[in-house]
Amino acid sequence: MGLPELEQNRPCNSAGLGNYLWNDPPKEYKWADCVHCGLCLEACPTYEQLGQEQHSPRGRVHLIKSVAEGKLQVNEAFADPVFQCLDCRACTTACPASVDVGGLIEEARGQVRQAMPLSGWKAMASKFLLETLFPHHERLEAAGGLLKFYQKSGLQKVVRKTGLINIMPDHLIEMESIMPEVKTSVRKKYKDINVIKAKEKTKRQVAMLTGCIMDVMFSDVNQATINVLTRNGNDVLIPKNQTCCGALHVHAGDREMGRKLAKQNIEAFESSEKVIVNAAGCGCMLKEYPELFHEEPEWYERAQEFSAKVEDIAKYLYDTGYEIPKAELKTRITYHDACHLAHGQGIREEPRDLLLHIPGVEMVSMPNADRCCGSAGVYNLTHPEMASAVLESKMTHIPEDVEMISMGNPGCMLQMAVGVQKYGRNQRVVHTIQLLDWAYQKEEVQGGKNHGTK
Repeated sequence: MGLPELEQNRPCNSAGLGNYLWNDPPKEYKWADCVHCGLCLEACPTYEQLGQEQHSPRGRVHLIKSVAEGKLQVNEAFADPVFQCLDCRACTTACPASVDVGGLIEEARGQVRQAMPLSGWKAMASKFLLETLFPHHERLEAAGGLLKFYQKSGLQKVVRKTGLINIMPDHLIEMESIMPEVKTSVRKKYKDINVIKAKEKTKRQVAMLTGCIMDVMFSDVNQATINVLTRNGNDVLIPKNQTCCGALHVHAGDREMGRKLAKQNIEAFESSEKVIVNAAGCGCMLKEYPELFHEEPEWYERAQEFSAKVEDIAKYLYDTGYEIPKAELKTRITYHDACHLAHGQGIREEPRDLLLHIPGVEMVSMPNADRCCGSAGVYNLTHPEMASAVLESKMTHIPEDVEMISMGNPGCMLQMAVGVQKYGRNQRVVHTIQLLDWAYQKEEVQGGKNHGTK
């Protein structure tokens, strides 16, 4: 059996566990309840594709446990199944004992990267993206400016027309082909505004995580989030010293950088009562900050207090109430459960409730809606073949007779847009909060007034 709940959550020094030679190894209580029953197998995308035990959740748990018992080494044979995992958390949902396979995987990756550091171009690319770019908002803004120039100057058309695009790997060509139009980030737009005031009477104040990729590639989603929050009586604070959530770093095994970013965000949002997030992966990471600080008791307690304030935008609106728009959108949509929203945070009904209360929206159920799309952070870049296979499986479940596919995560939006184009679909990929914002905007144009609250 696993340890009692209080024991599980207590910070501890755990350096040196079997063949894990560094601090912060996988925690024994996380694998203790796994009886290798196999109920997780059908939930696992990689096992579905490969049918190999080491690429199943119970197989990975067994490998992680075996290293701790000194039976296996931290080597390439161990690293491959650990990094092939999408970390989608579907196995934990399927597990009767709720074994935290995702947590084990992330801790194991931290050990792998210390035992087997990246080298060559992989090390340079990882350092550039995870250390030089993502944690620094100004550099991200500059990168966004270059992308905007690429799109607006005609250079993108030249690159595509001349075939220069074909020098890139196929999966990068696919990503370039669906790259959304880069617009002004909300952090830049509101750089001189401390608090964005509610449109009418202020009911409460919330802080908002703008994210890194979200604010550069999907700033329109961030703006829609602000619009909806202020429409529903919320003053919105955007802390200037916030940074990347660290999810990509932790997924890549760089837990030390993850801790550094976590500390910066904890301090940035410490005075806020509620932290609103519109990206499933970011929200899940923020809620799991305590897992990074088992060996730093002071930060562990601060991380617990912080994570308790984090709320996905759809759940926040569902819990606090929101105005039902009067204008009709008249569209057929289906909803995709982002893994780190459904499996990571247990949020499933709240986004659907929001969509169902928009007049004119017809919801079409998607079979296996919570099946991973293959995005998984930057997994579609690091493991393009597996990501493509997982996406192909996902696309078979998407109803063809819908106009839009709604979801709550930017990585999923990019991956699903690739799927729509690759498989000849014509659906528009949208963030759930955008639909509510569009309905509000249409209502304002029509001069209508709200006819109720939810």
